[in-house]
Amino acid sequence: MTSWLTEYRGQAGFSLLELSITLIVFALLAGSLLGQLPAQRQIADEQRARRQLDEALEALYGFAITHGRLPCPATPELASDAAEAGHEACPREHGTLPWRTLALPELDPWGQRFSYHAKNSFTAVLSGGARASFTLESVGTANVRPAATVGNRLADALPAVVVCHGRNGAGGYRSSGSQVPAGNPDEAENADADLIFVDRLPDPGYDDLLAWIVPGLLNARMLAAGRLP
Repeated sequence: MTSWLTEYRGQAGFSLLELSITLIVFALLAGSLLGQLPAQRQIADEQRARRQLDEALEALYGFAITHGRLPCPATPELASDAAEAGHEACPREHGTLPWRTLALPELDPWGQRFSYHAKNSFTAVLSGGARASFTLESVGTANVRPAATVGNRLADALPAVVVCHGRNGAGGYRSSGSQVPAGNPDEAENADADLIFVDRLPDPGYDDLLAWIVPGLLNARMLAAGRLP
């Protein structure tokens, strides 16, 4: 009897020790996974934003093929429930992506609208039987640089540019129509109403994402659709 009880207690004690070790291992693994969640969520949000930018470009090309022109930007200061919010507001050149005109989501993953510039010579309403508001010789005036203070350009003569203002939202417009202040010079450059835009690797002060209409691709698609001679 004594030897059996001793053996049972030994087995029971060993099982409890195993259980304790297992719980500790699970706790460590859970803590490690929880620590990775914010980073994984940030990566997922950025991937989603990039997909939205790609969809926006395709919608812009599609609009140009259908209508013979690019859409004008929407008025950024209007709240989402305003009747004209999200609709193009010609002849405006700077504003937000006209999400209702293009049937796109209004906001990026962080709750800001996409800023949008389009040269008015590419958004003009067609007249006189024209099939497009621009020609093969038309050129845009927007340019993209690696920094606000750098003169060299990554892309030039762009008809249109779309900006996602990233997780910090600096410079972007919310659904209320209010603009988030932009303190970083490069992010401020993407939020003003001039023709200079900045596209570079992110750091603690900059997390914007950019996309733009490529002139050669726009012309090729318009030619294929019979919109340009």
